[in-house]
Amino acid sequence: ESGGSTRASVKGDLLDSVDSAVPGAPQVINLLKENGKKVFFVTNNSTKTRKMYVDKLSVLGFNAKEDEVFGTAYCSAMYLKTVCKLEGKVYLIGSNAMREEMEAVGLQQTGVGPDHVLGKQTDWANVPLDPEVKAVVVGFDEHFSYMKLNRAMQYLTQPGCLFVGTNRDTRLPLEGGKAVPGTGCLLQAVETAAQRQAQTVGKPNHFMFDCVASQFGVDPDRCLMVGDRLDTDIMLGSNCGLKTLLTLTGVSTVADAEAHQKSGCAERQGMVPDYYVESIAELLPALQG
Repeated sequence: ESGGSTRASVKGDLLDSVDSAVPGAPQVINLLKENGKKVFFVTNNSTKTRKMYVDKLSVLGFNAKEDEVFGTAYCSAMYLKTVCKLEGKVYLIGSNAMREEMEAVGLQQTGVGPDHVLGKQTDWANVPLDPEVKAVVVGFDEHFSYMKLNRAMQYLTQPGCLFVGTNRDTRLPLEGGKAVPGTGCLLQAVETAAQRQAQTVGKPNHFMFDCVASQFGVDPDRCLMVGDRLDTDIMLGSNCGLKTLLTLTGVSTVADAEAHQKSGCAERQGMVPDYYVESIAELLPALQG
């Protein structure tokens, strides 16, 4: 594109790799920024603060600033603070990173860490609750337990208690084709127990892009969403009116996209990207030219 115009790129496929970046990805991102493009990093992973992600990105070779990173730990805190205007504590099923992001915006929380089962079932039903808790938030929690599930249910039966989830990803892909259960599994358990639906803030919910747009004033018509998952990254782009680019270095395939396109289902059509590439590295020649 010519002139001094600026296009914002929202990247969703670079932050969840365990120890390495997609080959060529750092060079593409850094060149985009050198050419005056705004680049933002969005992730459904709630186990790191923005600063932790910047440190990780730096090690991987990306030039990134803290205010360019939008993870669900940060976005959950912003949702409670700016949209819900929460006055009260949060019962948090989540990580220390989520606790830190909430504390950074002035939100008090309780719940992080192990919570073991004690007593009998009658004791569980009458578990002590903090009367100041006005919201339950569910993110990834390696200490998730029956007692946490029970405590969340008890809070959520109280009138006016808000219910927020970071994301609905049911599996966390790992290197070597392996995976572990994701936050969506924990969130569904709490929803089932509480007989309530949570409001999610992560991809594909539009709130994640709202955070970017409200802070940087980006125009959706001039944004490209890049990601490797159809049901989160590409759907987010569709939900927010962005152009979308699928990279085939993750879990989604062209065959998956074609199946959605042929389905005739409006919701599945939202998972059809505008463009696809084998890898984001394919953009390098155009940027270097």
